[in-house]
Amino acid sequence: MARTQLMETADAAVAGIEDGSTVLVGGFGLAGMPFDLIDALIRQGAKDLTVVANNAGNGEVGLAALLKAGRVRKVICSFPRQVDSYVFDELYLAGKLELEVVPQGNLAERMRAAGAGIGAFYCPTAVGTPLAEGKEVREIDGRTYLLEYPIKGDYALISAHAADGMGNLVYRKTARNFGPVMATAAATTIAQVSQIVPTGSLDPEAVVTPSIYVDRVVAVEARHYTVQGAR
Repeated sequence: MARTQLMETADAAVAGIEDGSTVLVGGFGLAGMPFDLIDALIRQGAKDLTVVANNAGNGEVGLAALLKAGRVRKVICSFPRQVDSYVFDELYLAGKLELEVVPQGNLAERMRAAGAGIGAFYCPTAVGTPLAEGKEVREIDGRTYLLEYPIKGDYALISAHAADGMGNLVYRKTARNFGPVMATAAATTIAQVSQIVPTGSLDPEAVVTPSIYVDRVVAVEARHYTVQGAR
């Protein structure tokens, strides 16, 4: 029997997310952003959240809307600022938001390590920069490395193209981005998809995220946004 719950609405899918949770949010900019789940989380009211994502929001939609609603205490990301990140900029400059910058490859690998049960790993990225401060340093084969720890989430909010009745997920092009590693790194993974198809109709070779990593799935209508200029 499938362990994945098929939810009727996005609001039902995010029910129970607690104040103070660490939430992994998929997306590379707006590509693959789980807009409906984020909007539902705003309505749900959870606050004091730590959000792990590649970016820190675009315009006033998706993750930026969650920041604007005042629900986020800390952002862990690799690329916090771009032309339309004014919501993040204002909150951070006002001291209302904590920021931890993680190089993009490290961000992905730290979440992958969490999903794989790896306790820590050594990586050369960020050696000799301010991001290395406070980290254990080790020389291996003549090269300097930093000790990095996994990033685990209480919840992951991700977007996929389709799911079957068991919760197996397939993605569409660049919208795939961080979804697969986030799904493995969270205690509870919640996916929004454009469609739920009958079990057995997905090509097993095309399944990227097996249902064992997926706890809740909700079908929503696809939404598309374009990047806007700075306000």
